[in-house]
Amino acid sequence: MSLFLGLLAAGLAIGSIYALVSLGYTMVYGIIELINFAHGDIFMIGSLVVLGMLINVFHVTEASHLSGLPLIVVLVVTCVVAMLICAVLGVVIERFAYRPLRNAPRLAPLISAIGVSLILEDIGKFIIGPANASAPDVLPRIHYCIGPTDPNQGCLGMDITNIQILVIVVAVILMVALQWLVTSTRIGRAMRAVAQDREAAALMGVNVDRIIAITFLIGGALAGAGAFIFMLSVGVTIFNIGFELGLFAFTAAVLGGIGNLVGAMLGGMVIGLIRALVTYIPDKDIPFGLPHGGVAWQDAIVFVVLILILLFRPTGLLGQRLSEKV
Repeated sequence: MSLFLGLLAAGLAIGSIYALVSLGYTMVYGIIELINFAHGDIFMIGSLVVLGMLINVFHVTEASHLSGLPLIVVLVVTCVVAMLICAVLGVVIERFAYRPLRNAPRLAPLISAIGVSLILEDIGKFIIGPANASAPDVLPRIHYCIGPTDPNQGCLGMDITNIQILVIVVAVILMVALQWLVTSTRIGRAMRAVAQDREAAALMGVNVDRIIAITFLIGGALAGAGAFIFMLSVGVTIFNIGFELGLFAFTAAVLGGIGNLVGAMLGGMVIGLIRALVTYIPDKDIPFGLPHGGVAWQDAIVFVVLILILLFRPTGLLGQRLSEKV
């Protein structure tokens, strides 16, 4: 039971990261009906920014060496810089790769998105090379036991670390803030108006180009925040990590109902839990005796879920069937 509860905590932590990244997919799709395949690579650039801030700016080598600065300063500045750079990158991509193709056939911006994704991957490869790059351990891992303990067996309840708690808390705060922004502010009302009917919103005085740029700005910032907590939790990045994680985040957006913010949050958590709990399956229950138990089936099961959702509920868990815009 303790292993199951530990995997549950790990699934919620990684699911929080998927949720943050999937929000960028679902926001852009809700506004301009484009699957922004470059979004995962914006996340990758964010992880490189975090890496560069910790190593080259703050010269952090381990948790005990923070160049004399308070830990909270290092973390906050690194997170803010990653969010700002990713936000600006999102706006630049929208301005030069998507806006000129806004009235073109749908295939054109999709091809442009794939091209931008490949460009960002090559930029990442140029910066860190083709191998993994590791960040220093800024936070020492502290384990907490939620539930009973035993002197011989250790924690019998949920074993959760301080980093997992931080990841979940930061992600929840950002997701709640985004939901408030979209539902309770003037910018949020404008975003919903553009998503519902772009031409009518323009006739009512909404600056459509500005709202779309703000959407990419917010989506990029969330990707930067996701990269920050990812590097705190996992601590390893590579030039093509955005492709893999972006696929999981896109799956989460589709699972929850692409275009639905709450659905994206829910989908991210569900995908994280699925990936974590699949590892609970022991070797003997896996066909053909594959090693590592369910670990070998994590990706396959996630995409089986995606296929089933597309087949039986293409609008997702919380999505609504809408008429096609013309």
